[in-house]
Amino acid sequence: MNAIVSNIVLVVAMILTGCGASDGRRNETKVQQASQTTQLKMKFRADSAYENIRRQVEMGPRVPGTDAHRRCAEFLVSELARHGCDTILVQNAIVSAFNGDELPISNIMGRFNPGNNRRILLVAHYDSRPWSDNEDRESDRHVPVDGANDGASGVGVLLEVARVLGVERPDVGVDLLLVDAEDYGDSSGFSNKEDTWCLGTQYWIQRMPYSADNRPVYGIVLDMVGGTNARFHREYYSNQAAPAVVNKVWGIAAREGLSKTFIDDVGGSIIDDHVFINRAGIPCIDIIECNNAITHSFPPTWHTRSDNMSSIDQRSLQAVGKVVMAVIDSESSSR
Repeated sequence: MNAIVSNIVLVVAMILTGCGASDGRRNETKVQQASQTTQLKMKFRADSAYENIRRQVEMGPRVPGTDAHRRCAEFLVSELARHGCDTILVQNAIVSAFNGDELPISNIMGRFNPGNNRRILLVAHYDSRPWSDNEDRESDRHVPVDGANDGASGVGVLLEVARVLGVERPDVGVDLLLVDAEDYGDSSGFSNKEDTWCLGTQYWIQRMPYSADNRPVYGIVLDMVGGTNARFHREYYSNQAAPAVVNKVWGIAAREGLSKTFIDDVGGSIIDDHVFINRAGIPCIDIIECNNAITHSFPPTWHTRSDNMSSIDQRSLQAVGKVVMAVIDSESSSR
């Protein structure tokens, strides 16, 4: 990253999702299914997650530096507080984008059981793309993206997770990290432009609020998890860097009857927040639609003006939310 000037408001924390090119390489690694069914007590509600998405989108595109972006950050902090997070950390900074823009960012973290040294990290980005650069018409490519799926969907799921955890406290420590400036990257050549994405996460990994004793045992990024008829393949870099976590999550999905949504095969390779979190020493995977049945890559709405509320499918939200809650429940049950 270019030079960064920080202005810490409450305490350091944060991360999320920049999406790069897709690679169709496949892998024969298969899900290791658990032998027992998780006894889920914590109930995820897709309609609540959907409402969380709608409230973000109605503010307008959450491009860093805009009023919509500022109001969304305030909304996220207030919702985490309302849902009973034990600690809320906000990290404000100025980061430099690839095109020279100076971006005011706010990474936001809500923590449950901050005193528990066994922790898991759940991540999503809340900013939206400043340009609809995947539109066919050149005149449409300068319009900001609503980011209902690419941005708001992962955040919507995590806010619903926060609601559930506030009612039924987990035995494990859970950190919900809502990162900024994930989607301000240079799409002209992903192979050598990866550092232009996930600016909030890159800033966060240099200032993580952890010691050697309480660093999360693993992380899960949620990105583009609300698309119509979404299917989630094993993302390539996740499978390479954190295979045990992929096996765990996809195994839980199969056990919960979701093997037709969580596909036991490798999809694309994605430059997203998980890449940088892995480099920081936390095994991290990406739940992301990266082998769409139509595009064989990202959903058709990716970086277009069609990434609005009409593209959100509550069935996809329910599947992802159920799996995430089952993962948390499995950690609580194992203690």
